[in-house]
Amino acid sequence: MNKIEEMQQLIDQLNQASDAYYNGRAEVMTDYEWDARFDRLKQLEAETGEVLPDSPTSKVSEDNIAGQKEAHEYPALSLAKTKKVTDLAKWAEMRPIWLSWKLDGLTLVVTYDKGRLSKVVTRGNGHIGTNITHLTPAIEGIPQTIKYEGHVVIRGEAVISYADFERFNMESDEEYANPRNLASGSLTLKDVDEVRQRHIHWIPFTLVHTDDDINSWGRRMEWLQEMGLQTVEHEYIEQPTTAHLQDVIDKWTEKVTNGENPYPVDGLVITYDDTAYAATGSITGHHATRAGFAFKWQDESAQTSLDHIEWSCAASTISPVAVFQPVELEGTTVKRASLCNISECRRLGIGDKGTVLEVIKANKIIPKVIKVERAEGTFTVPDKCPVCQAPTIIRQSPASGTLTLHCTNPDCPAKQLKKFARFVSKEGLDIDGISEQTLAKFINLGWITDFADIFSLGAHATELSSMEGFGRKSVTNLLQSVERSRQTDARHLLYALCIPLCGVDVCKRLLNHYPIGDLIEVASTTDNPAHFAILPGIGPEKSAQVVKWFHDTRNKDVADRLLNILHISQESAQASGDSCQGLTFVITGDVHHYKNRNELKAYIESQGGKVTGSVSKSTSYLINNDIQSTSGKNRKAQELQIPIISEDEFVSRFAKEAQ
Repeated sequence: MNKIEEMQQLIDQLNQASDAYYNGRAEVMTDYEWDARFDRLKQLEAETGEVLPDSPTSKVSEDNIAGQKEAHEYPALSLAKTKKVTDLAKWAEMRPIWLSWKLDGLTLVVTYDKGRLSKVVTRGNGHIGTNITHLTPAIEGIPQTIKYEGHVVIRGEAVISYADFERFNMESDEEYANPRNLASGSLTLKDVDEVRQRHIHWIPFTLVHTDDDINSWGRRMEWLQEMGLQTVEHEYIEQPTTAHLQDVIDKWTEKVTNGENPYPVDGLVITYDDTAYAATGSITGHHATRAGFAFKWQDESAQTSLDHIEWSCAASTISPVAVFQPVELEGTTVKRASLCNISECRRLGIGDKGTVLEVIKANKIIPKVIKVERAEGTFTVPDKCPVCQAPTIIRQSPASGTLTLHCTNPDCPAKQLKKFARFVSKEGLDIDGISEQTLAKFINLGWITDFADIFSLGAHATELSSMEGFGRKSVTNLLQSVERSRQTDARHLLYALCIPLCGVDVCKRLLNHYPIGDLIEVASTTDNPAHFAILPGIGPEKSAQVVKWFHDTRNKDVADRLLNILHISQESAQASGDSCQGLTFVITGDVHHYKNRNELKAYIESQGGKVTGSVSKSTSYLINNDIQSTSGKNRKAQELQIPIISEDEFVSRFAKEAQ
């Protein structure tokens, strides 16, 4: 193969990978592979003096999101990139610069006119993008109005945090390779509510235009913050020598490796503070030469040997995880890396035990298999769920073509992750130190199949201490938290059982009339689904759900097991006083006498009063420590001539004994 043929092959491979990457489809190659091939293409272009058509070195990678196309008022070009600090210092020319994160998401250009949001457009090819203004109610960080009457154009990055990415992958039928892939895929959706569930954040990284004359990038970022926007983190460097830049970059790199930044980044960006000077640069290929310069980390890779593939069950999918001989990467020991899905395993050519792998920590954070150096044995997909042993099925995503593995048992414990998370939550049994990710591990190990199993985790203390992420102290703290939660009250237990439509308020109302043992007995034996409907705030639908839940013998057994191993207290159903008898209160704003608004609400109810969420004609008092506030509740109370009292006044009039 001659150099021209190799260049064309690289162009085809890179463009195919970029198309998948920028449009939310299954990953064709890792960032590491893409960068290596891109660098090789640049080298060949320099050697031959030729740039072939469609070369990614001379165009902006394009998102092809379907929808109304719109030309950018100001071209959204990409930045030149380097992995050498000396290149950054040379570019900076000893002029004052700003350093910020190179966020790894999807660029959106947001425009305001006369103080109102007028449009949001994807970067597209840098000159023409897709108008997605209809999705902005689902994207956090894009206000509908700002306090400026002129014309404003802002560029920012739509990103998804690592925590939200992991949560979505755990609950989704389709596992995405990285947060960037999920963010771009989400913006191809039409349903605003569906997009909202992805928790996309838009973070401005530059003010492109304002009618005001602001000739400083730093002052422009301050202006955006004054408008109420949360800009990308940035740092001023007055004298950008190579040594000084290296020190600053080392400090920012440490933030990444320590997990201080919640959002994915794939490098850093430097920008001239003098925006007038920055605008004097020329356009070379798809770069504006003085608009900014990007720094990308040189990924550290290591070879290792595959020990086995572990199939990890989440709420909807069974995902492959490579477990290999430990290697040191970026100052930490790595021995596991997600393989995402069946498609990724087949793309890499994963084999069985003894397969030689090349591994990195992508963006200094996520362990990732980037290459199979030599495959041993055959990659096999399990035909039974590792948690419940039910048959598995392979599904193909209609959108991306990705192949994922699923358990066919609707009652598989792994599919009940949200219920287990509710059980250990603060409103449930309040077991500190057990996250959804930790619960998923315990379920996959077979340690937890129902709620009561959580109280037997002590039997696995030795195994737990040797698990990644757990030390002796953290295990001790976790087990102590489990033991403390044995002392609970009826309301927390009833909520923790995850009965449909049975939230905190419904639990309180039911237990105001029944001791928990009697409630369970009545619910499990009555033939009338509407038995509890006569109680205030319950109604036939909620009553039917409670009766139906306890009529299921499996649920009743779970509740009985918990009653036998927990120590449950229950306050008297009768009010302990009558100082608020017949009165209805609304509470808003912060409180200082009580721990929180829930404690104040509990006191009012214990004194025979009611607390509602909105002001109406039936409201007796609005409690607000900011009596002069112009909030909606204050205005409504004034309109209806309902007294607004402070918390101190409430205590003085209705709760003197609580002082």
